[in-house]
Amino acid sequence: MIETNVDQLKYPIGLYQPQKNPDDKLLRQWIGDIATFPNRLEELVHNLSKEELAWKYRPDGWSIKQLVHHCADSHLNSFMRFKLTLTEESPTIRPYLEHKWAELPDALADTIDDSLVLLKGLHNRWTILISNLTKEELNREYVHPEHGKRFNLAETVGNYAWHGNHHLAHVQQAIASKGTYN
Repeated sequence: MIETNVDQLKYPIGLYQPQKNPDDKLLRQWIGDIATFPNRLEELVHNLSKEELAWKYRPDGWSIKQLVHHCADSHLNSFMRFKLTLTEESPTIRPYLEHKWAELPDALADTIDDSLVLLKGLHNRWTILISNLTKEELNREYVHPEHGKRFNLAETVGNYAWHGNHHLAHVQQAIASKGTYN
């Protein structure tokens, strides 16, 4: 039976609980989640038809193809934020309007292969980068003007591990719904 509670559909694994100072075990788990995300996503979507890629995970939610393209966009932005934070002093990052990006022609494209390839290469590089950061580097911060807050790289690793798992759960919901929410 498909859960119909809107909050449950929107946040199937719950909200991200920020941790500015994760222990080494948790950090390794997060890095593992980031490293394996592209393969876990591909495993879920590689045999889906054009019709199935259009299934939504909740009413007024994104389709599977939009989720895949969004993850490529979002994770690419995050990777750039890591680079800026490591090379500049407390940079103010540039937010983007993800809901508008999800409506652009490339995010509505039926082929997801390019985004899957992008995610694989990006996550390989991102994993190398974050696996080699020192405690001092993990404590470097950027400013997010939309939130008016500072975020360190350690908590951002956790946020993006959560983000990938969050959207994997959305894809699973969409597949389980078999187009119920379209």
